[in-house]
Amino acid sequence: HIPYTGCRIFIYEKLRQSLSTQGEAPALGVKMFMGATSGALGQLVAVPADVIKVRMQADGRLVASGKLTQPRYTGLAQAFGCILREEGLRGLYKGATPAVQRAAMVNLGELATYDQSKEMVLASGVAKEGIITHTIAAMASGLVATIFSTPADVVKTRMMNQRSDAAKYRSTIDCAIQTIRIEGLVGMYKGFFPTWARLGPWQLAFWLSYEQLRSLSGLGGF
Repeated sequence: HIPYTGCRIFIYEKLRQSLSTQGEAPALGVKMFMGATSGALGQLVAVPADVIKVRMQADGRLVASGKLTQPRYTGLAQAFGCILREEGLRGLYKGATPAVQRAAMVNLGELATYDQSKEMVLASGVAKEGIITHTIAAMASGLVATIFSTPADVVKTRMMNQRSDAAKYRSTIDCAIQTIRIEGLVGMYKGFFPTWARLGPWQLAFWLSYEQLRSLSGLGGF
């Protein structure tokens, strides 16, 4: 999250500064574009760590089910070296496309919704710049980010978990088509509530902390 979140927030704010006209905030559609772009670029930096995380988490399930006698990876450095040695740099970026797509969808929902919700709350006079406004915007952000990201998250996880010598899906589109054909549209939203349970509190904790840090640093609100 350090390189990913740092990059996406920095890029979003730079884009917002560049695309604002005569001091007015960009339109919602522009904010959605900025969110998707910043998320995608931030995720490109973080894909190798994401691949290792997904595989190490999958190892536990494979060992428990008897498909592996012991975990393939024992730690971050060992996993990085093993994947690089056996699969090359390409292995560390396996599933990069669905990961980047997922990050674009998450941030399209998260950053654009937070930005727009905060702007609407302040404009309506319901609350002033402060914790109440930040909480309302963060709650909206968590829900919308989950709605946009869950299908991409399902595809990303399935693509990253498949082995090179036993690939079930040819591409992200093929994975989505197979999932919908076999499991129905509901298959694309497997894990929606656990995802919301994770993203909701994360959004609340992140935005309240980030806004407070900006305020203490004299940078003003997001």
